[in-house]
Amino acid sequence: MVTLKGEHIYLRALEPEDLEFVHTIENDEDIWHLSKTQTPYSRFLIKQYIESAHKDIYEAKQLRLVISNYKNEPLGMIDIFDFDFLNKRAGVGVLIKNEKDRSKGVGAEALQLLVKYCFTHLQLHQLFCNISEENKASLKLFTKQGFQKIGLKKDWTFTNRKYNNEYLLQLINTNVL
Repeated sequence: MVTLKGEHIYLRALEPEDLEFVHTIENDEDIWHLSKTQTPYSRFLIKQYIESAHKDIYEAKQLRLVISNYKNEPLGMIDIFDFDFLNKRAGVGVLIKNEKDRSKGVGAEALQLLVKYCFTHLQLHQLFCNISEENKASLKLFTKQGFQKIGLKKDWTFTNRKYNNEYLLQLINTNVL
């Protein structure tokens, strides 16, 4: 079963050519709050990260994939993090880099592909994500893909000089034991 190729996009491993793309994303201060980043990343560190990205998910406990269109243009990133093989769960994060590519179904298709990959190849039982109460677009994206809000963490993050609530969402695969 093909899980990483969709109708309009596909998910692929990081390549050395992605250095500038990843550097731009990781150093965009407007989105640092999404990844809990506080400091910029050097090209050197990102290059090292890309060079080590080949590590098996069972070793690294994470996987970062590039969301690419069929013109081979990178549109964003989708991550599996906190991979827990024993309990068959992992966290998921999605970022579409350019505003012009958002709200066009790219994130939804990427998330569908990643969910299928996680449930088929990694045989996970559940996926989760953490989304700020104010991030309406991400909440809509994940809930449309079947993720359910299971909790609200009060004053969980401190961003832009104020405390923000954060939802915990979960998607359970009922087909895996």
